[in-house]
Amino acid sequence: MRCAAFLLPALAAASPLGAATPDGWADAPDPAQIQVLSATFSGNGCPQGTVSTSISPDKTVITFGFDKFQTYIGPGFNPTEKTKNCQLHLNLKYPGGFQFSVVESTYHGYAQLDKGVTGTFYSTYYFSQDASATTTTQTSITGGGIWAQGQVYTKSDKIPTASYIFSPCGANGILNINNRIALTSSNSTATGEVTDDDATVAFTQQININWRTCKK
Repeated sequence: MRCAAFLLPALAAASPLGAATPDGWADAPDPAQIQVLSATFSGNGCPQGTVSTSISPDKTVITFGFDKFQTYIGPGFNPTEKTKNCQLHLNLKYPGGFQFSVVESTYHGYAQLDKGVTGTFYSTYYFSQDASATTTTQTSITGGGIWAQGQVYTKSDKIPTASYIFSPCGANGILNINNRIALTSSNSTATGEVTDDDATVAFTQQININWRTCKK
């Protein structure tokens, strides 16, 4: 199955453009100035030849199609299948004098988990220019009940203010999003699977991106 991931540049307003508030926040610049220049990916959840990418003509939308971001656990499955990761690397261009932080992203997928199986989806965000500054979110699904029959799930990240990580000052930054799914089981006869079918990181709706002016 091939699924899409959309990453759209966006805004969050706080004060007149170019004027900083006491805490450094400012209105976002013209969204037309925000562009995805290129993107790559790495990880055993997205090996070469299993992911399609395309960038819109105005460079504001990038689409990923995943074929192999799937995890499995239980009798008959190789133990290496219970954990997969796929890291997205986005080369972004934005106006000088501003920094931005991703504050919301959404993932959709499918999970079928017997009782005793737990699936956990981790997402770690960081910019290459400051790899030590990261923030990680996680969502866990406990097997049994409705999940034993299989269900579509949504993972919605809302990053707390204290955990914001900001792009480097300047005009370019590489945003990395490392997504990892891990399955564990307390029942040796139980089976489970979790797939990541799409990932949406919105930079077009308010609240999804916060900007601040660079400090001199």
